[in-house]
Amino acid sequence: MIVFPNAKINIGLNVVERRTDGYHNLETVFYPVNIYDRLQVEVAQNVMPGECNIESAGYAIEGDKKDNLVVKAYNLIFQEYKIPAVNVKLTKLIPMGAGLGGGSSDAAYMLKALNELFELNMSEEELHQTAAKLGADCAIFIKNQPVYATGIGNEFHYDVKIPTLEGKTLIVVKPDVFVSTKDAYSMIHPKRPTYPLAESIGKPIDTWKKNIVNDFEVSVFAKFPLIGEVKDKLYGLGAEYASMSGSGSSVFGIFDCPVDNFESHFPGMFSVQIPM
Repeated sequence: MIVFPNAKINIGLNVVERRTDGYHNLETVFYPVNIYDRLQVEVAQNVMPGECNIESAGYAIEGDKKDNLVVKAYNLIFQEYKIPAVNVKLTKLIPMGAGLGGGSSDAAYMLKALNELFELNMSEEELHQTAAKLGADCAIFIKNQPVYATGIGNEFHYDVKIPTLEGKTLIVVKPDVFVSTKDAYSMIHPKRPTYPLAESIGKPIDTWKKNIVNDFEVSVFAKFPLIGEVKDKLYGLGAEYASMSGSGSSVFGIFDCPVDNFESHFPGMFSVQIPM
């Protein structure tokens, strides 16, 4: 079985308060976008149940394989359903450390693939609850539609209307810069936003530049000016709205129409133009 986990962007990211458990409450809009990894899952022959053998291609994945979220997703399902061992090939095409949710998406799609491959008949809600155990934003890729989120990014409010970007063009750029999420949070001073995101997101896109912000940008741009320069270039190319996604380092711009030769403005960087 082959599935294609997609990326996401954050439209707005307000860190509103520090929690007693050390995490932060926030508000953001998760919006799925068409940048994909490739995840192939097959039953492993002559291997004891409980094994998830993973190989990777594309962007190099650092660290111990057992810490990969895809493997952790398998382990959660195995604990409940005692499924056979599997062989996995993960081709990473979504940049890592970019704020695009690639690892979380891989994990969520692994859950969905195992559910289908082994006919587990898990409901969407069961998949959602299992994904939430893997990470705050993993569960968004179960339903995989735009949503306003609060809490630590794990409370979804589908009653908040999110405007479609259909017909727009999205440019995503990732400089060759690594932003530590832990460090990014350490530099944040939580505060309530001047313009509540749940209200601002429903207004015309040409108002977003003034009303919708990513709280991480101030400190991240100060430490990594190149990321801020990418945002400025996107506005210079005519973006209606541009922002860093998550805690970085990728930046996206929303355009009315495609931009010719956009790559020339971002030499040496991952850059992609996506019709929405």
